[in-house]
Amino acid sequence: MALLKLLDLKCIPCPLNVVKVKLALEKLSPNQELIIELDKGEPEEMVQKTLKEMGYLFKPIDEDKNSIKIQILNED
Repeated sequence: MALLKLLDLKCIPCPLNVVKVKLALEKLSPNQELIIELDKGEPEEMVQKTLKEMGYLFKPIDEDKNSIKIQILNED
């Protein structure tokens, strides 16, 4: 069973949200999952681009008109 961590980045501007995601990912244990909440638009695009570049598996799990939740699996 994977452990979950939640990181709320709503209202956090770019590139600070990308930096916070990177720091949170560095602290994850193997097979621990990170769920991040962030604003739609540029924050969503920048974080997803960074996750792809870093080789992380992720998927959107919930969204509304203003924000999105993304689940990231740390398989290391």
